[in-house]
Amino acid sequence: MQGVADTLYIPLTARIYVSRRFPEYFYDEKSLSIEHAIPNDSIARNSNEYVQMASVARYYNLDEMAKAFMAKHGRCNVINLGAGLETAYFRLKPNEAIFYEMDFPEVIAERRRVLGEADNEILIPGDLFDLAWADGIDTSLPSLLIVSGVFQYCHEEQILRFIDEVKERFAQAELIFDATNKRGLAYANRYVRRTGNTNAMMHFSLDDGREFAAKSGTQFIAQRPFFTQARKMLRRKLNLYSRVAMWISDEGPARSVLLHLKLH
Repeated sequence: MQGVADTLYIPLTARIYVSRRFPEYFYDEKSLSIEHAIPNDSIARNSNEYVQMASVARYYNLDEMAKAFMAKHGRCNVINLGAGLETAYFRLKPNEAIFYEMDFPEVIAERRRVLGEADNEILIPGDLFDLAWADGIDTSLPSLLIVSGVFQYCHEEQILRFIDEVKERFAQAELIFDATNKRGLAYANRYVRRTGNTNAMMHFSLDDGREFAAKSGTQFIAQRPFFTQARKMLRRKLNLYSRVAMWISDEGPARSVLLHLKLH
C-alpha cells in the first residue's frame, strides 16, 4: 500500500503509545493486541509525545461523541469512513448500533486480516466519494458518519460535493470530521514528510466551522478542540513541549478541531 492508505499505521502506533503511557486517559486493549501488525518502527521513531497525543485526543473525543449519539438514538448506524485499523467498535462495545467500516479495498483486506469482522460490524470496501458504499445500509435509520483523518487529504470542493450526496441518500444524518487550520496543516505536512510518506500530503484546512456549515448547507452543532480533557487529566505528566503545544493548539483560534454537523 502506498500513499494515503499507508497512514493507517500512524494512529495505531499512537493508540498503543498512549495506552501504555497514559491509560487513565485512553486505553485501547484491542490496539495493544495487534501491535505485531505494524510493519516497522519508523513511525514510532519519528514521532514525539505531542504527535502521539494529538492522534489519540481525536479518538478520545470521537468516542465521547459517538457514545452520546448512540445513547440518544438507540438503534442507529455508526459509519466510519476511512476506517483503517480503527478500533472504536471494540472500545465502545455497541449494543443496538450497527457499525460500518469503509475504506479502500486493500485497506479493508488488511483490516480483515488483522482485526477480523466482529458481530454487528460490517466491512465495506469502497471509495469515500462513490456512495455505492451506502447501498447496503438502512439509510432511514439515524446515522452518524465519522470521517477521521481523511478530509485533510482532499480538496474543499470534493468535501462539499460529498456532503450534498450524503444529504440525498440519508434521511437522518450527522457528520463529524477532524480538521486543522492553515497553520496546523503546515505542521502536519512537516510530520508526514518525516515519516517518509510524501505521497500523502494534505490539502484541506478549516478556520471557521460555522462558516463551513453555512457553505455546506448544514446545521452547525459543535466545534470541539482536541485537548480539553487531556490537559485536565494529565497536566504535568506530559512533558513541557507537549503541554505548551496543546495549549497553543486549543487556545485562541484552535489549531485542531472536530466539527459536528447535522445534515438535515
